[in-house]
Amino acid sequence: MALPGTSREWHLIARPEGWPDPERDFALREVEIPEPAEGQVLVRNLHLSVDPYMRGRMSDAKSYVEPYALGKPMLGGAVGTVVASRAEGFAEGDHVLHHFGWREYAVFDARSAVKVDPGLAPLSTYLGVLGMTGLTAYAGLLRVAGLKEGDTVFVSGAAGAVGSQVGQLARLKGAARVIGSAGSAEKVRLLTEEYGFHAAFNYKDGPVREQLAEAAPDGIDVYFDNVGGEHLEAAIASIKLHGRIAVCGMISQYNATEPSPAPRNLAQIIAKRFRMEGLLVGDHYDLQPKFVEEVSAWVRSGELKYHETVVTGIENTADAFMGMLRGENTGKMLVTLEN
Repeated sequence: MALPGTSREWHLIARPEGWPDPERDFALREVEIPEPAEGQVLVRNLHLSVDPYMRGRMSDAKSYVEPYALGKPMLGGAVGTVVASRAEGFAEGDHVLHHFGWREYAVFDARSAVKVDPGLAPLSTYLGVLGMTGLTAYAGLLRVAGLKEGDTVFVSGAAGAVGSQVGQLARLKGAARVIGSAGSAEKVRLLTEEYGFHAAFNYKDGPVREQLAEAAPDGIDVYFDNVGGEHLEAAIASIKLHGRIAVCGMISQYNATEPSPAPRNLAQIIAKRFRMEGLLVGDHYDLQPKFVEEVSAWVRSGELKYHETVVTGIENTADAFMGMLRGENTGKMLVTLEN
């Protein structure tokens, strides 16, 4: 087949200060596609992922991962179809998962690709419920937070891709009570009516601490943190003796230009002896086979439900990213490039 000559891709052209400005900080550029070298594949991307961690990579502050380079294409999860291969084990038509997103076509070493089976689940799920976000929920809840049967669990940002899966996994694994926070009445209804949370509240309706205390009058055993700030302070106030906190993200602070004053009650870690641990999914890839086997069965049976917010077109990727930061998505935010 004739190979495409050009591809559109998003470049970071300025370091955001506070909230990113798509017109100032990003540029959609057309580039020539090189022919794959020995050991490489050319992939046409079908679905792209936009995730909160990408905001951190736009800064040049020292972190656990290299920042995006200015004037270069950004990276992110993607699934696509191999259109040309010079790598053993990969053939035209194979579907692969990789991290060369934010573009229409990508040429890269095949060792950076993982084959996925569209017969097992829709391709988009390998970026969400069966992908990095799903494994984040699984590893964070079961390994980092050490969920025990009978626990009371609180999840912030619970209508997002990770949070919604954390709550459902907690319920399926025997939690006695699962509580979630979200940013709208519609999302609160989704948590309780579809995802099976025992209680949920809109954090915009009043102080998080008061609403959490009402939802969990006897306290919580586990807090899965996606938000930080006021939510983390409220969880510390409610957490029981020897409780566990898994810190996945602090999206409330990603675009802040001043440090958040909360939590102001961290000294309670002494009296309550709770454990608080950060979570990076890359530390837990050994769980991948067990995770896919267990969670894909729940997805097929309908016991674990998921939502995707899908934006169409490479030209709308930056807008999708901004929408995700503002909490406009329900479940996983994706960009589809399928015709």
